[in-house]
Amino acid sequence: MGLEEEEPLDLSWPETPLKRFIYILLAPIMFPLAYTLPDVRKPSWRSWFAITFIGSVLWIALFSYLMVWWANTIGETFGVSTEVGDAQTFITFPSVHYSIMGLTVLAAGTSIPDLITSVIVARKGLGDMAVSSSIGSNLFDICVGLPIPWLLYFFVAFFLENYECLSNSCILVAVISNGLICSVGMLFIMLVFLVLAIALSRWRMDKKFGN
Repeated sequence: MGLEEEEPLDLSWPETPLKRFIYILLAPIMFPLAYTLPDVRKPSWRSWFAITFIGSVLWIALFSYLMVWWANTIGETFGVSTEVGDAQTFITFPSVHYSIMGLTVLAAGTSIPDLITSVIVARKGLGDMAVSSSIGSNLFDICVGLPIPWLLYFFVAFFLENYECLSNSCILVAVISNGLICSVGMLFIMLVFLVLAIALSRWRMDKKFGN
């Protein structure tokens, strides 16, 4: 089954009330992307795919920063400490676990797009791509999303500070790793069980896996 050609983005005002409501919700994200990135689905812009890819990564970084910032603000407003909060927040509200915002709001916000893309490619008959997307996104976050920012921070601090300060361990990256071992461990266990389950079914995905 071949891939269907996707239509270019249409910014015209929808006709039905439901589509208009969704249009208004997506407008803060849709319009900046539409006016700053070339739409490679148009034949005249297909050669600009590299610019679109790099720009998309930058926009995702900005949206991720805003999402963490807003989640932290909402958590502090309603007395729910976040996983990126400080110790004082946890001491003030000990009845609510410090990672509740990170494991609910932020986790859902990052997992729903993966779910949507997996469903889309699965309906097109690309089941292997759907499974690889669900697993590979988490591995990419752990292997790239976590260490690369720390590495970039170190390089920036290395060029800004002198060698004497570096030798005295002045350049430190503050990492709040509470719950990180548990989260990575759960992901690893889930990956092992998934591979074993597929192996027991003779590497075929049937209705037992939700198909």
